[in-house]
Order: sequence, then C-alpha cells, then structure tokens
Amino acid sequence: MDIQAIVSLDRTECAVQCNSKKRILEIIADIAAKQNDNIDQATVLNSLMARERMGSTGIGNGIALPHGRLAGLEKVIAIVVTSTPAIDFDALDEKPVDIFFALLVPEEQTEGHLQTLATVAGKLSDKETIKAIRRATTSDDILSALS
Repeated sequence: MDIQAIVSLDRTECAVQCNSKKRILEIIADIAAKQNDNIDQATVLNSLMARERMGSTGIGNGIALPHGRLAGLEKVIAIVVTSTPAIDFDALDEKPVDIFFALLVPEEQTEGHLQTLATVAGKLSDKETIKAIRRATTSDDILSALS
C-alpha cells in the first residue's frame, strides 16, 4: 500500500496550536469531515475517541496513530497533523506527541486496516522521515517528507 494514495494536501496541517488530546482529535475530525461529504465531524470524533478509550494510539517518539472505522467511507483516508507544542497523549513512552497520522477506514475493511497501520508505522519508524516532518513548515513539506 502506497502512503501517497491515502494522504493529500487538503488533509494535512502543520503546527496547529493545541493543548489536549481531545482537541487534537477534534481538529483531525474537522479536517476529515471537510474533505469528505459522506462523513460528519461528530461521527469521526466518536470513532477516534472510542479507539482511544481502548488504549492510547501514541506509539512513542512523539508519534500517534489515531484510527477508526467509519460506515459510509469508500476508501482509506489519512489526516496528518503536527502540533505546536507537543501534547500529552498518554503515549507508550509517556512523552508528549507532536506528529499525528490519523487513519479512517471503511467499516468492513478489517484486514486492509491492519495492513495500512503496519505500512504507516513502518514509514514513521524512519528517523529521517520523522526529522523532515518535524522540520516542516507547510503541508507541502509534510507530504514531501512522506514521499
């Protein structure tokens, strides 16, 4: 699976001002809903929050992979957001998070969902990619870092 197939400029934001886990998930849900007529902000937020209640998606090194399944979604989409400052996200390493790579998948895509998460996690384990994302000052910079 190619990350470029699920990420787009209009679903990427750089250095958003945020100070809480709930607020960053609201921002992600807002971006997703603005770019897809088939879903609304509340549905996305509920899906992301439900997943977080099962355990934090903060994987460490300042990175979180919030994700959820949505009815009515036709294909996997990603929302990539960096925050300033980094926020407490209950990450595995207990460090604050500043890179959020959110995935929304069609409700029925269980296997594809796991493969997509694995691909994204692999990409975000690359130190140079992460450095480039943290240096990014525009959405274009984030997309370049991921390509």
